[in-house]
Amino acid sequence: MAKLRTIETDVCIVGGGPAGIMLGYLLGRIGVDVVVLEKHADFFRDFRGDTIHPSTLGLLGQLGLRDEFLAIAHSEVRTLDFVVNGTRIHAVDFGELPPPDDFLTFMPQWDFLSFLAGRAKRFPSFRLLMNTAATGVRRAGAAVTGVTATDADGELEVVARLTVAADGRSSTVRAATGLEPREFGVGIDVLWFELPKPPVEPPPTLAYIDRGSLVLTIDRRDHFQAGSVIPKGRFADVRANGLAAFRDSLVHAAKPLAPVVDTLTDWQQVKLLNVQVARLDTWHRPGLLCIGDAAHAMSPAFGVGVNYAIQDAVATANRLAEPLLTGGAGERDLAAIERRRLPPVRAMQALQLRLHAAIAKPNAEPLLASPPTAGQRAALNLMVPVIRRVAPTLIGRGFRPETISEVVVGAP
Repeated sequence: MAKLRTIETDVCIVGGGPAGIMLGYLLGRIGVDVVVLEKHADFFRDFRGDTIHPSTLGLLGQLGLRDEFLAIAHSEVRTLDFVVNGTRIHAVDFGELPPPDDFLTFMPQWDFLSFLAGRAKRFPSFRLLMNTAATGVRRAGAAVTGVTATDADGELEVVARLTVAADGRSSTVRAATGLEPREFGVGIDVLWFELPKPPVEPPPTLAYIDRGSLVLTIDRRDHFQAGSVIPKGRFADVRANGLAAFRDSLVHAAKPLAPVVDTLTDWQQVKLLNVQVARLDTWHRPGLLCIGDAAHAMSPAFGVGVNYAIQDAVATANRLAEPLLTGGAGERDLAAIERRRLPPVRAMQALQLRLHAAIAKPNAEPLLASPPTAGQRAALNLMVPVIRRVAPTLIGRGFRPETISEVVVGAP
């Protein structure tokens, strides 16, 4: 019988998403031996968020990677509008943030991850194993001591002083340790599809909101990545009504899309995104830490999923850098990471849930008359300036933006 292949490392990170790759980069930068397992052969996925927030740009700047990152094809957005029942509201102006990180970047996540992974591979202590899926955890008593996995050559095990579950909202590692997230009821799903830009391109618009409809439009330079909110579990009903009815519903909410919706000719072009809001109340076990979507599934609202995953990674590297370099991270360190990151996650999820209740509920009454009444116009004149002051920081930086510690930044 062949001996099981074994890899030994200080830190095993399961999952090559934003949290996993960023943490791997930061630990590799300071010389911690780290192995990242990614179950797929590449980073290309349909539903990975592509919003890079100003706070993440600031972190890349700290690492000396900002200019290289911005040399990759991307879109820069300085303002975001919402069109509510035909009324355009200039709600977000990232120019309110301090330069140079005063804009939002849209870049396909596979480009972002490939960029970070490529830079991380320059560090001798960083290893990225693609096409390698974790299947369970190793244990020594109550402590997690690594993972079991499979790759193209069969089974293997990774022995690690610390295992980090960054393998998404359906985390294999999390499930193997009995950690179960608390689900918060979300009454919507999103249908995800691409559309060409219309001949007359509208101003940057995050969402078109109308009675019973919410349509998202994300600028991907030469086309829109678009989404349509539907009641949860009702995709079959939408399909049964036919593509023509679906196209009509898009135009009803987002009239500028009328010249291009006919490019949707087959339901294969439309993908279902199951919207979740969930989080762990406890992010750690002896020898194990959960971060990113493995610790908290965020709604697409405000596009903050990537940002919060990156913030988790930075907080983790900041706390664990010295312990990992001098002897090992204990439960006290893991608990400190949870205490730091759980409050901002909880606050953002509460805000997302409030947004769903207010505007992301299909078949709700319109938020504004068309045209707005005198009272509604007065309310907008009072509220919109306040939103413009608050939203750039709330969306662009988050409730507790992280700064990379000198220990990590100062490493060669």
